[in-house]
Amino acid sequence: MYLWFAVKTVLCTCQPDHKENGFEKVRSQYKITKIGKLPAVANESSGLAYAKRPDSFWTHNDSGGKPELYEISKKGELLSVRPVTDAGNVDWEDLAEDDKGNIFIGDFGNNGNARKNLTIYKLPKDQDTAEKITFQYTNQTEFPPAPEKLYYDSEAFFHYNNQLYLFSKNRSTKDHLVFLYKLSDQPGKFSLSPTDSINIKTQVTSADISPDGKTFALLTYGKVLLFSVENGEVNFKQPLGCFRMVKKQAEALLFLNNTDMLITNEQGQIYRVTHP
Repeated sequence: MYLWFAVKTVLCTCQPDHKENGFEKVRSQYKITKIGKLPAVANESSGLAYAKRPDSFWTHNDSGGKPELYEISKKGELLSVRPVTDAGNVDWEDLAEDDKGNIFIGDFGNNGNARKNLTIYKLPKDQDTAEKITFQYTNQTEFPPAPEKLYYDSEAFFHYNNQLYLFSKNRSTKDHLVFLYKLSDQPGKFSLSPTDSINIKTQVTSADISPDGKTFALLTYGKVLLFSVENGEVNFKQPLGCFRMVKKQAEALLFLNNTDMLITNEQGQIYRVTHP
């Protein structure tokens, strides 16, 4: 039997980010409960999306894993395997989905900031053959750049209003800037320039937006950051709060409803985050 436990965490206790980014305005609580263990085949779960049956979810492994999705239950039972044809897994890092049932697979992990083949696979509903969205960062001219300019890794994105929103995983030795990028959800080749940035003292590993489109969350190592979406604009201008997570290598986050979330880590654990 799994060890069940709950940790009450209060928004705005995330030092040192809360003062700089305005998270101190919210005083709500979240409850974090371990609910399951990932199957061995998905031991490096790095993304989550809704699957084809109630209370089941797609996940995948990251760099070097097979180009396939694994359907799991909340407890971590393996329900099915979905091969993704016409796709490779250089470094799959997150999943996103739209309201039409399309799944987007972010093959854009770029630890060394040297990749030139950054790709998002679009997997249409009820199909196994992927379409390709490829992109480059407009302001990257060196592969890799100097250590103080390692801005070109990403492990987090979500879909909203026919657009994909990507968040960088900053590896720079100089600062802690996280950049936000926006691109089309249609197959093609794109060049991306940042639309916004924020200084966060930890690396972003996953992202999702609530079903009502009013809140988006960034998962990092040790905490979750929440932002409000105002007038349909996705940016960092409306910080809501921050709560601490178990300090493990958390890599995937999915909203279950407008407040609750599912989170997995590379230690094979599945957590449910609830708002009382």
